[in-house]
Amino acid sequence: MKNFRVLLSLITQYNDFQLEQAASARLAAQDLGAELEIVYADSDTITQSTQLLRAIQADELLRPSAIVFEPVGGTALPQVARAAVAAGIGWAVLNAEPSYLTELRASARTPVFAVNSDHKEIGRLQAKQVAALLPRGGNILCIQGPSETTAAKDRAIGLQSALASNTQVTILKGQWTEESAARCVTSWLKLTASGKSRIDAVVAQNDAMAIGARKLFSGLSDLEERDRWMRVPYLGVDGLAKTGQAWVRDGLLTATIVVPAIAGQAIRGELHASVLRSAVFRGEASETCKIKSTRTGETRHHVFWRRPQQTFFLLWRSLVFFSRSRVVIEYGLRSNRARSSRKVHGPSSRLAWKNHGPDLCPH
Repeated sequence: MKNFRVLLSLITQYNDFQLEQAASARLAAQDLGAELEIVYADSDTITQSTQLLRAIQADELLRPSAIVFEPVGGTALPQVARAAVAAGIGWAVLNAEPSYLTELRASARTPVFAVNSDHKEIGRLQAKQVAALLPRGGNILCIQGPSETTAAKDRAIGLQSALASNTQVTILKGQWTEESAARCVTSWLKLTASGKSRIDAVVAQNDAMAIGARKLFSGLSDLEERDRWMRVPYLGVDGLAKTGQAWVRDGLLTATIVVPAIAGQAIRGELHASVLRSAVFRGEASETCKIKSTRTGETRHHVFWRRPQQTFFLLWRSLVFFSRSRVVIEYGLRSNRARSSRKVHGPSSRLAWKNHGPDLCPH
């Protein structure tokens, strides 16, 4: 019998959060004793589709047991998903909730589910940051991710729903990378009136685009314009320790929002659900299934129910709830007005306003 093999498909290797997704997947695979292959789609839907179909159509011994992927486009590759399920391959979608999942789960004999962060809440948190920094309102430059992706759309909806009526938004489109932010800002500055527009804050949907915009403005030849842009607050999302949080500590970003990587959770869900499925079809669903960690040597015992559909549903629901319950941690917002405000947002997270990033509560 072949080992449990997972194919992880990510959007790009030129983004810090995507690399953190890969790291969380490696840790989960090592802990569970699974084989892991990671491919990057270079922000291209056709490339991602081709990579996944090649794996699905491979020889059975080389075929992955499960595919975990973060879609480049908004459709989340429904035809590829159907081909994977037909080939007996598990299917997990990250940071998207495609409508075809319900249809697939009705007939699939493999685990099919999605794991998401609450992107609308992320957008609402950015609106709270803007309100703390601009209590009298103002104009913000918002750099969004690809408009066809769930993360970008939901973060935009959350931001717009919570912004004060006296705050005006100028929207630019990026591709989650520093370079894409620099390109869209450069194009915007070339417009006749853009360079002279009064912008009170730069709000990006991830840290990479926030820092990319800041770097672009820091290189302006007009010293007066450059100084003006360097005084503007820059807000991002993702809050990784070595990038977003470090940039806040260094004063390059004003604030970020910590979002946990979820690829590792999806891999654990695929493997656990596959163990359950195997036990069900052997008639051993009420027996204890053992999963041994190759990293720690620890053997964990899992007892599953006899009703696989109900268990799959509960597993999927718990994964989504777990990931959503941990996204709402803010980092580094420098505001005396905001510092006194604390609000609980979930069982394992809190919204914290601090003057200094390093002593924020661990997540």
